[in-house]
Amino acid sequence: MTLRDVAGKTSASAGVAGLRLRMMRLEDAPEAAAIERASFSEGWPLTAFERELSLNPAARYIALEGPAADGSHALEREIVGFAGLWLMLDEAHVVSVAVAERHRGRGLGRLLVHGLVDVAYEHMMSVATLECRESNTAARSLYREYGFHEVGVRKSYYADTHENAIIMTTEELDSPAFRKRYARLAAELAGRLPGVSLKVNPGDELRGSRSPG
Repeated sequence: MTLRDVAGKTSASAGVAGLRLRMMRLEDAPEAAAIERASFSEGWPLTAFERELSLNPAARYIALEGPAADGSHALEREIVGFAGLWLMLDEAHVVSVAVAERHRGRGLGRLLVHGLVDVAYEHMMSVATLECRESNTAARSLYREYGFHEVGVRKSYYADTHENAIIMTTEELDSPAFRKRYARLAAELAGRLPGVSLKVNPGDELRGSRSPG
């Protein structure tokens, strides 16, 4: 799976009340698949999400949850975005970032990327990597903010357009420079999304996680 990103400019904080990041559960798969289908020409089907969430021991997916759009019941919640990575030895490989169309342009893609780094720290990963469409300059700019730098190209990687994929990676996540960057971006996000926790709620569990010393 290649990186799926809906990157819009971070804008006003209106409408972010009640949002929270948590680990995705199997019952979230239909909502995630619907966001995927609406966002990407090569979106994964529901069965792929079900396999990822139930059968792939390396997969870690986070959901951005908020109040239901119709507001019909105070307890109703919906998934407004999701992101995922694979734990590959000491590498956190980002495979998916997507935000529901009606919620784009509010900085939520940035929040999801921040949450993935939080998960990578929780599992004591050394670096983070990803692939991104060459034409997706907005996404590449966002990832550069988070310390990803371009290290290679996969020629004609995307089957739908034969577009190149840009390979990006971070420096050591535990390095002083990266931790300083992460803390600065956390402060900026907190200002843009007041009242929204930047930490991922573990929910049922973080499978196989180890809290860093």
